[in-house]
Amino acid sequence: MLGQSALIGAANNSSASRVFVYEVTGLRQNETNDKNSYPVRRSGSLFIKVPYARMNEEMQRITRMGGTIVNISPASES
Repeated sequence: MLGQSALIGAANNSSASRVFVYEVTGLRQNETNDKNSYPVRRSGSLFIKVPYARMNEEMQRITRMGGTIVNISPASES
């Protein structure tokens, strides 16, 4: 049992440090993102850094805001 929890903890630590970059297009201002303190830019792509643990939540949020995820890539380690 102790060995299993040690392995699970190690897996969580490695995934916690992973960050991905979403390239998003088509975001529009609506009631979901009106709560933000900044306006949404209509033109071009928006790049959002997302930790591995929040990838699914962020995809759902982008969809609710009317955006389309064009590309997902790992953030550079530099």
